[in-house]
Amino acid sequence: MTKIKNPEKNSHHIWLIEDNAHFRRSMKWLINRAAGMQCDQAFESCEDALIELEKNGKPELILLDINLPGMSGIQGIEKIKSISPSTQIIILTVYDDNEKVFDALCAGASGYLLKDSSPEKIITSIEEALAGGAPMSMLIARKVLEIFSQLKPKKTDYGLTPREKELLQLVTSGLSRQQIADKLFISFHTVTTHLKNIYSKLHVNSKSGAVSKVYKENIL
Repeated sequence: MTKIKNPEKNSHHIWLIEDNAHFRRSMKWLINRAAGMQCDQAFESCEDALIELEKNGKPELILLDINLPGMSGIQGIEKIKSISPSTQIIILTVYDDNEKVFDALCAGASGYLLKDSSPEKIITSIEEALAGGAPMSMLIARKVLEIFSQLKPKKTDYGLTPREKELLQLVTSGLSRQQIADKLFISFHTVTTHLKNIYSKLHVNSKSGAVSKVYKENIL
């Protein structure tokens, strides 16, 4: 259960940017009820929050919606960070598509929660972000893994034949041409011919260039 707050002087200062008045009141009540937290300000737009941010200090954390009147939450992240780099930002939204998740995290959000998260999850996520963590709803965490898997460089073989790939693997293992010839039961001349073809396909001129390309581009 959410911890009930006792009067404290050293509460963490939290702001809220949310255009839905009912949800805004509910979140403010929830935060002010939690131990060690105080929701000092609640705004319906990024523009209003930025004006206050310039004038009256820097909150430790902001809960931020994405779909807001005027400036979007994602646009607001960079503006907020430019004024107060130390302020942590947790997105709290209904949007769970990959593009918004990616854009928010790239802009500088510390976490990403969906509005159907439980009150306990929201409070523990605030605590986690304040402690240096990156809280996310379970669904969002899976999406982040999906995004990173899609960003992983795809293997490319440059049209290499199975034999050329086998020989290139031995080259990257550090074997000399003669050792490769002995291992594959082929002539030194045949190894040299294969290597020339491999270098041509990889657009390199040397063994070191080929090895470097293998590791940089995940060829094998």
